[in-house]
Amino acid sequence: MADAAQTEGVSRVRWGAAVILWAISWPLGWQMGGATGSLLTALWPSIVALGVVYLTRNALLGLVAGAAGGAIILCDGRPWVAFLSLMGDHFAPHFTSEWKLSAVAFTLLLGGFAAVLERSGGLEYFLRRYLLRGGESPTRLQAGAAGLGLVCFFDGLANSVLVGRLVSPLAERHGVSRVKLAYLADSTSSAVACVAFLSTWIAYQLSMIREGFALIGEETNPYAWFLRSLPYNYYCWFTLLMVALVIWRNFNPGPMGAYERAARAKAGQGEAQGAESTATSGGLLLCVVSLLTLLLALLGGLYYFGVPSALGDDAAYFPLTVDKVTASFGSNAGAFVLVFGGVVASLAALLFFPLSGRTYAEGGKAYGAGVKHLMAPVLILVGAWMLSSTLSSLNTGKLLGDLVGAWAPLALLPVIIFVFGALISFSTGTSWGTMGILMPLAIPLIANHPGAELGDLAPLYAAAVGAVFSGAVFGDHCSPISDTTLVSAITCDVTPHDHVRTQLPFALMSALAAAVLGFIPAGLGAPGWVGLLVGAGALIAATFALKRWSAVSARGEIL
Repeated sequence: MADAAQTEGVSRVRWGAAVILWAISWPLGWQMGGATGSLLTALWPSIVALGVVYLTRNALLGLVAGAAGGAIILCDGRPWVAFLSLMGDHFAPHFTSEWKLSAVAFTLLLGGFAAVLERSGGLEYFLRRYLLRGGESPTRLQAGAAGLGLVCFFDGLANSVLVGRLVSPLAERHGVSRVKLAYLADSTSSAVACVAFLSTWIAYQLSMIREGFALIGEETNPYAWFLRSLPYNYYCWFTLLMVALVIWRNFNPGPMGAYERAARAKAGQGEAQGAESTATSGGLLLCVVSLLTLLLALLGGLYYFGVPSALGDDAAYFPLTVDKVTASFGSNAGAFVLVFGGVVASLAALLFFPLSGRTYAEGGKAYGAGVKHLMAPVLILVGAWMLSSTLSSLNTGKLLGDLVGAWAPLALLPVIIFVFGALISFSTGTSWGTMGILMPLAIPLIANHPGAELGDLAPLYAAAVGAVFSGAVFGDHCSPISDTTLVSAITCDVTPHDHVRTQLPFALMSALAAAVLGFIPAGLGAPGWVGLLVGAGALIAATFALKRWSAVSARGEIL
């Protein structure tokens, strides 16, 4: 009872602090005059958003509170005018944008699509029939878990649930610790979803990219910038490389080594405790057909609808040329094609759902549950738009660019953005919230830097987008309050504390390589692939050099 009372008291203090933080917006609005005020007023919506997310553990509430605080400042502290402005100027206009409506629709469609694939049992069949076939070695089980994580590229949280739920019951028999499986499940969730060009994340990511460039007055193709930023998404790529090195080299630094030694000693003594599998080859066929349909619908749709949009209605589709493909992918048809692909893929998944041995009713129920599950992330997206709108009205990008430019050279901005993103995401546990807070600041920060007139900013923009995504995923990967961290721990039957402390050494190695060998060279003008090669080489060398140290540390007792 005492512990419950103490927890309730702490919760009240946190909520009280959040309310006070938001309420400070009123005197700022009264005294500093809205958009013409100081840097403090310009940054205050972001400060409120970050503080409320940290205090309440609620990303949506934080983003909306930040937007409301910005509206209060813009309206000189007049409450009724601020409310009308928040609704009329920073909320309603987003629903007149074709691109933003398509982002909402595609996110919900793909949520239902992913749920149908999970319910079919096809991914479980793939794991048991192919990934674990031919042996029960620890390496095979770990490779199977990582392989399933790569296959589940379409949704980060579903990835964590599936990998943990399907693989962890096999841990004792194969001699693999459950904390290792939790690490593998967590590392192939957000990192994969963030770099996949088809996932429940992509619409949100594209929306944030578009919002960032809109703040500097540029209408751009967000998909093109997403693809251009992929080589600069160093943390995600290095995390996936680290997974491969951990499995291949049996690399277990820090506390992970002690758990792995204990699991090897108990190998074969336990039995798989999972429920009897009901997966069939038909479920796997459903997954393959559905994913191919999604891929073909999006790529084919971009070409079919994009060529007339980019080259004119009388443009011929054939012969197929590189110029036509490039023009179609750079067209403004992307918003419609996202919804088109989502609808076609969803219909295919539901139509062929009986292949899994289940009924249409079960498929429909799973689809509805998947859509419902993505409602909260969609609301977070809307909250991020609202915050971005108030920051634009407060001229935050220009003021922040002037401030940072006074002490930080332009070349260091990518690594600064990454570090701030990592700190925000780790302290708040939300990757989407971090993107919503940071992306509207990152692009204007570069555009308004005093050194921005000296050369081509396109590589720096791409590096900045990659830095925001990398920093956001760092916290989503290893923060003790992140949803994927908690789900990975729970589904693998380990405590979040043990999961975080065993995977943190791997995450910090990837983050260090991303910062020093990725974003610093990128800021100095190095192409993205250079940072990838140098960072990958350094991580490979580190695993070899530290293997002996890891073996020595593994002899210690599990704390």
